[in-house]
Amino acid sequence: MVNVNIRNIAYTWGSTPEERLMPFPCDRYIENSDEAYFRAISVKAPERILFRWLCQLKVGSYSYDWIDRLERMFFPVQDSISEPPSPKQLIPGVENLALGQRVMGIFKLVEFEKNQHLTIVMDDERAIDMFGNIAASYVIFPITENTCRLILKGHIQYPRNNFWSWIRYVLPWGDLVMMRQQFLRLKSLAENQASL
Repeated sequence: MVNVNIRNIAYTWGSTPEERLMPFPCDRYIENSDEAYFRAISVKAPERILFRWLCQLKVGSYSYDWIDRLERMFFPVQDSISEPPSPKQLIPGVENLALGQRVMGIFKLVEFEKNQHLTIVMDDERAIDMFGNIAASYVIFPITENTCRLILKGHIQYPRNNFWSWIRYVLPWGDLVMMRQQFLRLKSLAENQASL
């Protein structure tokens, strides 16, 4: 029983059972996924402020900066904005979204609705070979005028090649470590801005 609960943390961190039953835009982008990961956090900021920070994922992962640097080294992107990893200030113009734009280097934006969601899919063949095919939606649900929930659902099809088949055992935990940091940083930045 304890082992099952510990394992569930890697797949459902922060989310409620009701949130996990909701439809997400990413559900349309991968058929027959092997797993779905959920990450969620409450944010004391209006959805428009949090969404503006979500747009910053075009220029950095907002997880750990050393991971950003490694990713840029192994998966360089020609059209990426030349900024330090995960800027602590909003970059003017980054909020201007268009389908096909790069997000966190190895994803592309496939669907969005202002102040509501960003939906991305893995768009780098080398990353797909290593980590599998991924489609994810960051969705903002307002609770009050000045608070909201940030919920991510990510579908994954694990790599089919034998060399990377082991990734299915470590990816849920690795993703949890990185996404928890990302959510906490986005929460902090949005709440700080909302308090000004």
